[in-house]
Amino acid sequence: MKQSLKVLKGVWKLVVLFFLIILTFSYAMFQGGFVSWFLFYSFLPFALYGLFLVFYPFQRIEAVRSLSKHEFNAGEQLKVSIELERSIQFPLFFLVVEDCIDEKLNQFGMVNKSKTLMFPGFQKKLSYEYVLESLPRGEHIIPAIRLKTGDPLGLIEKEIIVKTEARFVVYPSYEELIYKPFENHYDQGMTASRERVQRDTSMAIGIREYQPGDRFSWINWKATAKRNDIMTKEFEQRQSHDVYIMMDCSPHRSFEAIVSFSASIMRAILRKGAQVGFLTSSADRAAFPIRGGETQQQQLFYHLAKLRDESAVSFDRVLETEKFLAQQNFNLMLVTGELTKALIEKAGYFSSRKGIVTIFLIKGKNDSSTELELALKSESSARGIRVVMIHDGNFSEAFSEVRKA
Repeated sequence: MKQSLKVLKGVWKLVVLFFLIILTFSYAMFQGGFVSWFLFYSFLPFALYGLFLVFYPFQRIEAVRSLSKHEFNAGEQLKVSIELERSIQFPLFFLVVEDCIDEKLNQFGMVNKSKTLMFPGFQKKLSYEYVLESLPRGEHIIPAIRLKTGDPLGLIEKEIIVKTEARFVVYPSYEELIYKPFENHYDQGMTASRERVQRDTSMAIGIREYQPGDRFSWINWKATAKRNDIMTKEFEQRQSHDVYIMMDCSPHRSFEAIVSFSASIMRAILRKGAQVGFLTSSADRAAFPIRGGETQQQQLFYHLAKLRDESAVSFDRVLETEKFLAQQNFNLMLVTGELTKALIEKAGYFSSRKGIVTIFLIKGKNDSSTELELALKSESSARGIRVVMIHDGNFSEAFSEVRKA
């Protein structure tokens, strides 16, 4: 339907152009005199340009888009280059170039940055660059480039969409954390394990980046020389320090901070040499088994990049349905933006059966704890559940109590 209307509109404008040519010529013929013929000859170049533009093969323009890279962290900038090449040196009065960025980028007001007005004239090759600042988290697709031109009078317009798809992923932002495993939690306080994750140093199963506390003898010198960064050997663990993280995907104003904190904490756990599992229940349920290494981090970060706050049920209901968690031996961490009595009750079930349950309550930068949250925190402490309140931008507070212990 839209295509038919577009064709009819083009035909109508062409009819109007012919009508104006005939009208000005008739006026000159019947009126005579310098003024009437001057009007006709002044209008004739614009009319002829419009007629030539109608038959100009505008659809034969080739467009190529290149991105500075295809993987980013939230908040970084993307530099996009567009190159156009025409087969015929027909003079174009103007050319509007618009990169068809996706809806999420449009919501952040980036559509104006991807659109420009050019005056190509007789040039056959054109180029255009633009920069998108502060990229939002997500997997983004730029499917095509829209090109539009016309005559000076606006009677004839031509528009094409050149399909040239580009994809890039914006992973969630994260902060550097030093993971310290929790131990038992009591009403009179909390203690943390002083013991590091034990490893069987006789068998290396991989490599990872150097962490404070790694021994000098663990350094893999070949990998260090290749990557130009200090790399250490990854050893098989003798003792389990597995962590399972559940993230709240209910609609919440702090959802982006929840995603960033989840990325930060799982990255810290994996870099420490422990293993981590992850579970989310948004529009669809997604569960990742407990594993370690860079591959696990890549998979989890990619999942977080696409994740949205589209859960139809509350976080406590999600926790209630995951009965398999009570049958496993790992530290359970819950990341949410809202602390409720129902959540504490459901978490208390796991705490009584398997031990360590930690709830990370993510709050805005300037948000303070409410009386209800403080009361629920005291109640959770009595149930053996640790509640840690984290403010956006201060994720390093996550294990501050462990370092003080």
